[in-house]
Amino acid sequence: MGILSRIRDIMSSNLNALLEKSKDPEKTIDEFMRSVNSDLGQVKAESASMLGDEKRAKRVLDECTAEIRKLQHYAEKAMEAGDDENARKFQDKKELLAEKEARLQAVYETAAANVASMKQIQAKLEADIGQLEARRAKLKEKLAAAKIQQKLNSIGSTMNGNDAVFDAFEEKVNRTYDEAMAIAELRAEKKDNFDELFEQFEKGKKE
Repeated sequence: MGILSRIRDIMSSNLNALLEKSKDPEKTIDEFMRSVNSDLGQVKAESASMLGDEKRAKRVLDECTAEIRKLQHYAEKAMEAGDDENARKFQDKKELLAEKEARLQAVYETAAANVASMKQIQAKLEADIGQLEARRAKLKEKLAAAKIQQKLNSIGSTMNGNDAVFDAFEEKVNRTYDEAMAIAELRAEKKDNFDELFEQFEKGKKE
């Protein structure tokens, strides 16, 4: 079956390798899971078809078996009634149906085996998809965290740049402040010297 070969190829593919090559990992994961789930749908459809074949084969087999039992009953009744000719006819027909029953039994067993195999494949695929869904959830969480971290890194870079601007501005303000304070101190010193000279001048006048 082509679908089984395809499923085997998909499930054996390296998802991590696909993600490394992808420019959009999240999109790649979603596409991968859509493909796998699509294949699971086909497997379920194939299983349903095989199950239908099995039921039909079982019904035909059961009808043949019931017909054989009925002919056996008729043959026995004919023998009891002493009707050997009809008893022989019923027996001959029963033997022909017995050969058909053997063929129908083989068909039914093949159909039942196919259904059993498909059920195993479906169960395995569903289990694998469950694991992949869990992995997808974790990968998406990591991708979301990575995007958030990238934004934080971008904001951090901007803030670092702003820090440099504020540092330069603060240095300029400090420099201006220091210059203003130095001028104020000089003026204070000049005022004190003038007062001293004036006092000396006043004393000289009195003397």
